[in-house]
Amino acid sequence: MKKEDVEKLLSEKLEDGEHVSPVLPDGMKNYLIDIDGTICDDIPNEEPERMLTAQVYPDALKTLNNWYDQGHIICFFTSRTEEHRGYTETWLKQHGFKYHSLLMGKPRGGNYHWIDNHLVKATRYKGKFTELVDKEVTIQVFED
Repeated sequence: MKKEDVEKLLSEKLEDGEHVSPVLPDGMKNYLIDIDGTICDDIPNEEPERMLTAQVYPDALKTLNNWYDQGHIICFFTSRTEEHRGYTETWLKQHGFKYHSLLMGKPRGGNYHWIDNHLVKATRYKGKFTELVDKEVTIQVFED
């Protein structure tokens, strides 16, 4: 799916004259993917000169581009700052990553607990990118 198609899909929506948040079609996922230590070497913001030479994780490139080709939305969400956008976009292009958007300024430090009014699924990267599989786990939720 092209960037323009994603923008159209996620554009302003009205129901009964009220603005509502867009909802993706069934089966389509909106992947938010970290960069450093997830798709390539872990490069800290304090060493931006290394961002252009980071080694890509080949399984990440193959898997993410496959998800893109399947019609899912790929958004890189990184703790890199706006100052690093140019390096980051250059690196992604050089290595052939297909993506729709790039969000800079994710909070640093990890141990994220995301609270949202939309369904959120999280997968911790542990050194191997593969297709996702279903697995039952215990999670924290709000009381009913």
